[in-house]
Amino acid sequence: MHSSIENFEMPNEEQVHLAAESLRLLADPTRIKVLWALLQGESSVACLAELAGAAPAAVSQHLAKLRLAGLVKGRREGTFVYYSAADDHVKGLLDQALFHADHLDRNLPEEGSSSAQSA
Repeated sequence: MHSSIENFEMPNEEQVHLAAESLRLLADPTRIKVLWALLQGESSVACLAELAGAAPAAVSQHLAKLRLAGLVKGRREGTFVYYSAADDHVKGLLDQALFHADHLDRNLPEEGSSSAQSA
């Protein structure tokens, strides 16, 4: 069946593993808030903790995991570390996830569906 689909290709095992790991790490409300804040600009742990409504120690642990996964990066300035989103791919992931959540929350039709076109 799939052999009849022109240019059909499955992702390789490493791509699947890395994508699953990134999505797994995004599956936490605090991490989503932290990443969203970082997409607005560079920030410190203390500021991120305030924005996410979490303890600085918890945010620091989240950042360590996100950093290992390549979703955030840090820049040291003296004794402070300022974090930012790793790249535009992080923005794309989060934008799509939040866009989808907004559609679910407001019970909106899918773009391009027949119900959306007739509205």
